[in-house]
Amino acid sequence: MIRIGNGYDVHKLVEGRKLILGGVEIPYEKGLLGHSDADVLVHSIMDAMLGALALGDIGQHFPDNDNKYLNIDSMILLGKVMELIRERGYKIGNIDSIIVAQKPKLKDFLPKMRENIGKVLNTSIENISIKATTEEKLGFTGSGEGMKAYCVVLLTKED
Repeated sequence: MIRIGNGYDVHKLVEGRKLILGGVEIPYEKGLLGHSDADVLVHSIMDAMLGALALGDIGQHFPDNDNKYLNIDSMILLGKVMELIRERGYKIGNIDSIIVAQKPKLKDFLPKMRENIGKVLNTSIENISIKATTEEKLGFTGSGEGMKAYCVVLLTKED
């Protein structure tokens, strides 16, 4: 049995915050604004995983008005979501994700993001695709005001 989930997340870029994507700190003059570390990629993956099993969204599981999640590492939250998935007898089939950001260039950081996510989800990096693209200077991502990420996840029943 397989289940498919779709995820999306968006965060504003601001000065005075670290830019964390896929659990990697990216050198840049701005970071993403959010209650947690605002890792837009990991948030989209978590929402896709939760959606695949009709378990709601990350806001239901990790509300932004709960201080225990203030500035939390999103990789910790990803591990908690994976626990929910395993409890229901599923594992990662594959993940396909896209980060949309005008700047900075992310190509060199993608392998480490894949490695980090694979480790937390206990799956091979061969099951994790992360792409990065710009919006050709269109919209809020194109103007550098924020970043967004999309994700599709396939979950399969454990053997």
